[in-house]
Formats: sequence, C-alpha cells, structure tokens
Amino acid sequence: MDLEPYRGELIAYCYRMLGSFHEAEDLVQETMLRAWKARDRYDPSRASVRTWLYRIATNVCLTALEGGARRPLPSGLGAPSKDPGAPLTPALDIPWLQPFPDAQVDADVRADLRLALVAAMQTLPARQRAVLVLREVLDFTAAEVASQLETTVPAVNSALQRARGALAEVGDLGEVTEPDDPEVRAVIDRYVRAFEAADVPALVRLVTDQAIMEMPPVPLWFRGRDYYGRFMDRVFGMWGPGWAMTRLTANGQPALAAYAPSNGGLHLHTLQVFSVVGGLVTSNLVFADPAVLKSFGLPFDFPEEISRSPR
Repeated sequence: MDLEPYRGELIAYCYRMLGSFHEAEDLVQETMLRAWKARDRYDPSRASVRTWLYRIATNVCLTALEGGARRPLPSGLGAPSKDPGAPLTPALDIPWLQPFPDAQVDADVRADLRLALVAAMQTLPARQRAVLVLREVLDFTAAEVASQLETTVPAVNSALQRARGALAEVGDLGEVTEPDDPEVRAVIDRYVRAFEAADVPALVRLVTDQAIMEMPPVPLWFRGRDYYGRFMDRVFGMWGPGWAMTRLTANGQPALAAYAPSNGGLHLHTLQVFSVVGGLVTSNLVFADPAVLKSFGLPFDFPEEISRSPR
C-alpha cells in the first residue's frame, strides 16, 4: 500500500485544521504511521484509501486540538495600534498562525489556503472546522464525512450550516487573486522596486486606504496608508536603505523574502505575504519567526546570483 502520494494533500488539510505548517507535518507523519500499522485491517469495500486516510488524519487533528489554544493573527486579538513607534515586543506565549510554504506541495492541493480564511477557520470549534474543510474544500460527501467523524449525516449538515454562519459573521475574507495574475505580478514588482529603493511614498501609493500590516509574533498591527507609511519610515530608519527581496508564494498568495543590510551583507529579515485586490495591496503579513523562515527553505544570506539578475 503506497501512502506517499497523499502526503501533500494531507499536510494541506492538517494545516487548515491546525494553522501550523510544522504541526501539520508532524500530524501527517502520525497519520501515515497509524495507517501503516492498520493496513491489514483496511477494507477497500468500505472506503477508498484516500477516504480512509482522511478519517485517520481527522482523528489525529481533533486529538491534537483538544484543549489547545487557537492560532490567531494580531488583528484577531484587538484593535489596531495608533503608535507606529510602539515597542516591537514579541508575544512568544501565543501560538501564532503560520504561513504555508507553497513550494512544499503540488499546486492542485493549495485551494483555499489563503491566510484570512485559515485564520477565520481557527475561530470555529474543531469538529465544525473539520466538516467545513472536508465538505467545502475537499468535496467529500456528507455520508463520507459522517463516517470519518463517526456521526450522522444530519449532524454533518447541521455542523456545516453553523460553520458557514460563523464565517459569514467574520466579514470579508478577501478575494482570491492568483499570484501569477499579470496585474498582481505588476503590483508586486513595483512594491519590490519601491522597497529596495526605501521609497516610502511609492510604497504608500501601492496600498489601499484601509491596508493592514501585521507582524506576528509581535501582537500589534496597523491599518491605513498613513500608519503603513509611518511604520515603513521607522523600518528604514532602523535598518537603513539597501534592502533586497526575492519572490515566492505562500498560501496561494504573492510573497517576498526581505533581506536587510547588516554587517556588510544582506541577511534574511522577514517573509512578507500579500493580498492584492484591484491593483493595490490590501494586506501585508510580515513573519519574522526563524522557524517560519526555515520552513520556506530561505537562505540566510541574499544569493549573489539573484542580486546580479535584471529586474
């Protein structure tokens, strides 16, 4: 029985459930181990291998979520900051939502991984979360989900209705715009040029008047062009000009790895994940956690071959 072809989609599933790429990898490993040990008891007349694996993965996730705190973003914890000069003190006691490194899985399993949606799903009870993902994202039937959760079809339909209602109350979760969309690529290209030039007015022109910037594990966040610009003034005031960026994607969204000038070189500073709508940036999620940066396989030093390539 070959289980490896399912690893990528199971990691994406566990990530949607837990909001942590590292935990998702661990839980999928546990799922594979349990499945291998139970392979002699698998009955192909009752379920496909894929359905059977998702049943195991769901149980593993629900167990992991028992008594655990949800993974938020800073905007889910309180009002935006009004002080761009506030101390950038990490809140390491909070299990922050992590971004998902797209390069780790095939493109066909990245649907509905955008950060705003995953963050909203973290507010749902665990079983509602499972029903929502299994039904709405993975297209399992109500009967299949009922079997996976050892419940009834009416209970599944009721949980799905409650989950949909709860997400509707969260509000606008943002439009889905592919990172390779020409308009999106053009916006990100202009953002890179402005950032590398430390041109704050140009950066401000690229964001909406309600643009959000968040920086987990720092719990504060900002909303609006004015605060965005004032915070970027602070960043370049602290680190100086001469930054460099490389392009990638995370959660099916455009992303940039930012390298700051330090000790005569350029060293990895943050991963920035963008939402772009209507030709403007609506949000920028900035991650500085070393564990997050490591999961994206980013080099610590800015690669010279990239710095010599045309822009």
